[in-house]
Amino acid sequence: MADLSQLVKAYDVRGVVPDQWDIPLAEIFGAAFVTVTGADAIVVGHDMRPSSPGLSDAFARGAASRGVDVTRIGLCSTDELYFASGRLGLPGAMFTASHNPAQYNGIKMCRAGAAPVGQDTGLADIRALAEKWLETGVPPGAAVPGTIGDRDVLGDYADFLRSLVDLSGMRPLKVVVDAGNGMGGHTVPTVLAGLPVDLVPMYFELDGTFPNHEANPLDPKNLVDLQARVRETGADLGLAFDGDADRCFAVDERGEGVPPSAVTALVAARELAAHPGATIIHNLITSRSVPEVVKEHGGTPVRTRVGHSFIKQEMAATGAVFGGEHSAHYYFRDFWNADTGMLAALHLLAALGGQDGPLSALVAGYDRYASSGEINSTVADQQGRTAAVRAAFAGQDGVTFDELDGLTVSAADWWFNLRASNTEPLLRLNVEAADDEAVARIRDQVLALVNG
Repeated sequence: MADLSQLVKAYDVRGVVPDQWDIPLAEIFGAAFVTVTGADAIVVGHDMRPSSPGLSDAFARGAASRGVDVTRIGLCSTDELYFASGRLGLPGAMFTASHNPAQYNGIKMCRAGAAPVGQDTGLADIRALAEKWLETGVPPGAAVPGTIGDRDVLGDYADFLRSLVDLSGMRPLKVVVDAGNGMGGHTVPTVLAGLPVDLVPMYFELDGTFPNHEANPLDPKNLVDLQARVRETGADLGLAFDGDADRCFAVDERGEGVPPSAVTALVAARELAAHPGATIIHNLITSRSVPEVVKEHGGTPVRTRVGHSFIKQEMAATGAVFGGEHSAHYYFRDFWNADTGMLAALHLLAALGGQDGPLSALVAGYDRYASSGEINSTVADQQGRTAAVRAAFAGQDGVTFDELDGLTVSAADWWFNLRASNTEPLLRLNVEAADDEAVARIRDQVLALVNG
């Protein structure tokens, strides 16, 4: 029997096909999903992985067997699935393993209106029901099975995104886009159609074996090709999407990476111009520049734990207009509080195209500090090493601690966060300071304690 404890993660289903899960299990997941959500209709989409069409069709059959009508939207990005869930008012399931290697696949599930399904919001119940049915067999289905039909929502998705950003005053821009053979190759041409954009496509061929590089722009080595092409073509900027195209990374006209925190601050300023005094959500690893910019523009910053479920909960609780994470997930109230890298990209294009300077100059005001990026250390005793770090900094003048998510240690001109991985024996370190020298000093001090 499949080990669902290894397959069902905190926010989604993800594992190797067919070793950890397969088409029969996907069918069970479909039946369990509609049982737990109480849906009478759902929407299902999938990415370009070789296993995605078969798995998503099996999920649809499982749902239909319980009397539920299924709308299949076929190839789509994850945020396109969220759009369909929001626009159609239906629970949804997206078959993707995002940036994971080709042999992986997974399911990101949501309730109607793109509301997240995580461990505490239905995923644990879906797992328990699937485990029960694996052991006892799925009970008989509805006397009248539901229907399975197809619908193309790509054009509506693109129109909706463009309606949320004023792109009318854009100057012409040359934009290199690296889709990483992922779903950006499907969505970008339609979303950017009709805009004054000279599009230079890279790896737009949908290929779930990822023949050029991993579709994970968070790893700098996967941006090398994009950076080189931006410099070669004299482009105004470059954009890189992950495999399911819900995250977007940017590089400036020099080929230098634009930190997601700087994008968060820039978009926050734009949203506050449209919604004065609004709340902006940011996780605790985003740069200090984010809450600074929010306050400077009259908004209220709210700091959260890392992870989309926490961001979405705070978005809903506070009525925030926008939220951003260090990992390049961007959340919008106008997009059902769901994350969409494509909408963040349109904001970036509108901001750059609305003035004459280069992107590097535009983002300089939002990128104020030096940072280490995330550094992972393999540690057997995560709790003990974290306690050692805290003890080493305790008693220092002006140093404060908080434990909202891991251990955050702050001083006037630097801070760091040390968090334990939920799934691996790792401690994750992020350091930010006034300059690179201070970052290196704090980084080395903490790593010596972590690895000591």
